[in-house]
Amino acid sequence: MASWEEVTAAAPEFADRVRRIFVAHRTSTLATLRQDGSPRISGIDPEFVDGEVVLGMMPGSLKLRDIQRDDRIALHSAPEDPPKDDPSAWPGDAKIAGRMVEMPNVEHPGERANLFRVAITEVVLTRVGSPADHLVIESWHEGRGLERRERR
Repeated sequence: MASWEEVTAAAPEFADRVRRIFVAHRTSTLATLRQDGSPRISGIDPEFVDGEVVLGMMPGSLKLRDIQRDDRIALHSAPEDPPKDDPSAWPGDAKIAGRMVEMPNVEHPGERANLFRVAITEVVLTRVGSPADHLVIESWHEGRGLERRERR
């Protein structure tokens, strides 16, 4: 699994577009797995810090309990609708999938910080192509690198 720094080193222009989509809005959507295996979605404010995608959790929150039980997650940007007059001008929506890795509490060693970095398995950017008659799906996977496909 990769850090954000590794994604950026492997595909810098792609990583920059994905990061810009995420930081355009403060809140994104986090998907976790409930105890019974069904999905849970929650709002979350991701940060790109020191080459990592970092997520903080409130103590006792359901999403924190989900992650402590099963660390697999998917993070989805909060996209805007494509402009009706020029859909291909839309930057797209972005997704990051992976596993949560707890970060140490540097302020209070020995205590949980409820702060996690995403060990990335997949990054996907979906946008409207030009002309606006198809979708362009770009994805990065560790070991495979950047791939692009179109869907009509």
